[in-house]
Amino acid sequence: MREGEPGYLDEHAAIVAKDRLVREVERDLAERAPAAERAANAPPTFRAVAHAYLDWLERVRGAKPATLRDHRYLLAEPGAAHRRGSRAHRGLIMAALGDRPASEITTRDVNRLLAEVAATDASPRTVNKHRQLVCAIFNFGCREATFGLPHNPARAADRRAEPERARLDYYSPEEIEALARALADGRHRDPNGAAVSAAEADARADEDRQDAEVVRVAAYAGLRHGEIVALRWRDVDFERRKLVVRRAVSGDVEASSTKSRRAREVPLADQAAGALARLSQRGDFTSADDYVFANRLGRRLDGSALRRRVERARDAAGLRSLRFHDLRHTYGSLLVAGGVDLASVKAAMGHSRITTTERYLHARSAGELAERFTRALAAADVRTASEPVA
Repeated sequence: MREGEPGYLDEHAAIVAKDRLVREVERDLAERAPAAERAANAPPTFRAVAHAYLDWLERVRGAKPATLRDHRYLLAEPGAAHRRGSRAHRGLIMAALGDRPASEITTRDVNRLLAEVAATDASPRTVNKHRQLVCAIFNFGCREATFGLPHNPARAADRRAEPERARLDYYSPEEIEALARALADGRHRDPNGAAVSAAEADARADEDRQDAEVVRVAAYAGLRHGEIVALRWRDVDFERRKLVVRRAVSGDVEASSTKSRRAREVPLADQAAGALARLSQRGDFTSADDYVFANRLGRRLDGSALRRRVERARDAAGLRSLRFHDLRHTYGSLLVAGGVDLASVKAAMGHSRITTTERYLHARSAGELAERFTRALAAADVRTASEPVA
C-alpha cells in the first residue's frame, strides 16, 4: 500500500491505531472476565450432569449402544429432529429440568415432570422409565468424584403402579416347525413379485432355508436376537454339544460381550444341533470366524429385516402373533414344562437373577405338579407314621 492510498497509515498513525486496538481488546477481556468467572463458578445445571452421566456411561461403564440410544432419546432437547422421519422430540426432561441448577431441583419438580409425561398418554412403565433415568443421573451427580450434589430428589418421586406382566405366550414344537417350514418354502415373499433368474431363485432358496434354521436355533437354544446374528462357527462345539455365546449385536453394533456382560455355555440340544449341522454343509462361509447366519456376501444378517421376514412367515402360516423374542420365551417355557430345574434354565438363558427365570414357571402343568405334591405328601405321611412315639 502506497502513501496517499485509502487505508494508508504512516508510522505515527499506525502506532496510535495499534494502541487503540490493544486498549479495546483489553477492555473487552476485562468486561468478559467476570462473566466467565461467574460461569465457571456457577452450579452445574441438570443438563451438564446428564451429559456427563451419558459420557461416563459410555466410556467408563461400557453401556450397550441400545441403552445409550434409549437414554439419549429421553434426554433429547425439545424440538430436536428424530433420527428418522420428520417428527421432533418433545424433550420433556430437558424442557422441565435442563436449565435448572441440579442442586436446586426438588422432588416436587420431578413429580411435576412425571405428571407431564403421564399427560401424553404414556404408559405407567414409560413414566417409570423417565423417573429411573432421572434418578440414575442424580445418583451419578451425588458422587464426590463427580458433582457432589447434596441429594437425589428423584429417589422420593412417585412411582407409577405398573400392571402385572401378562403371562408369557409361547409356541409348541409343532408351531415352531410350522414357522420354519413357512420360511423354508418362501411363503414370506411376495407371490406377485417380478420373475427372477434361475440363479437368483437358487440364492433366495438358500436364504429361506437359512432363515428356517434361525428360527429353530432361536427356539431350541434360546439365544437372544442379537446373539443369534453375532454367532460365529467357532462358537459352535458339536463334539462337546454346546454353544458358547460370547457377544451380541446391540443397536446395529456388534458388542464384545452379551447383555449379561459374560460369556455363557448353552447345552446344544439335538433340535438345535440338527439345524446347525445342516447349515455347516453349505458351500461357503463355514470357517471359524465366519458368521453362522450370513448374507450372500458372508456378512452379518440385518436383524431388522430378519424380524420382518419371520413376522411375514408367521402370518402366512396362520400362527399366533408372537414376536421374534418370544422364540426365546418358547425355549425357556418348554424347558420348564419338561421338568428342567430353574437353575439350569437360568444358566442356559444367561439370566442375571433367578426371578427372571421364574417367569417360566407358568409353563408347568398344574396336574403334573399336583401329582408330585401328592407323592411328596404321601411319602411324608409314611415317614411320620413310622416314627416311634416318645
